[in-house]
Amino acid sequence: MDDNKDLIKKAIESRDKAYVPYSGFHVGAALITEDGSIYTGCNIEIASYSPTICAERTAIFKAISEGHKSIKKIAVIGDVENTFPCGVCRQVIREFGKDATIIVANSEDEYKEFTLEELLPNSFGPEDLAKAKKGDA
Repeated sequence: MDDNKDLIKKAIESRDKAYVPYSGFHVGAALITEDGSIYTGCNIEIASYSPTICAERTAIFKAISEGHKSIKKIAVIGDVENTFPCGVCRQVIREFGKDATIIVANSEDEYKEFTLEELLPNSFGPEDLAKAKKGDA
């Protein structure tokens, strides 16, 4: 099966599980790790907003909690056309998928692929901290 369409289908299924009583804005995500494992997530809102978590981070944190540290692809789909990951999610994707493909989908057949560099140019990551520790910053 086509990786992209499979991921988008799983993101759509996850979007349907979103808990969004305040915004009503449903988002689903699905990712595939380097070894082919698939993890899904939906956005979950909390009345005080700060603890709210996006679909992308839910899927990523599920993968990390199961021992996967490298994302190959992540698909995102929302209630409106071209729902992109927020800035926080882009930074989390950067941590675990610097070379990951980011799929922004409207349906299984209508989507666009992006690199992280396109969505988060000149990003900051673990190697920057390593440089600072060595005094190379």
